[in-house]
Amino acid sequence: MEIKANDYDPKDIFKFMRQATDLTQKDFAKTINKSKDWCQSNELGRTNYLFKDLLELANKNNFEIIIKKK
Repeated sequence: MEIKANDYDPKDIFKFMRQATDLTQKDFAKTINKSKDWCQSNELGRTNYLFKDLLELANKNNFEIIIKKK
């Protein structure tokens, strides 16, 4: 799956990643030692994850993050 991050809110990108893994919120969060509540909060947009968390989730779940200049 390829998504253009600029077209989405951070909460949507987070949820897309989790859904692509077929993991529950609890199991997705557990891959980087976070809680289900942390995952749910990020998916609802109540809190914003840190970029380091996004990178760690990507590495643990075989996602590739590409940053390129327009």
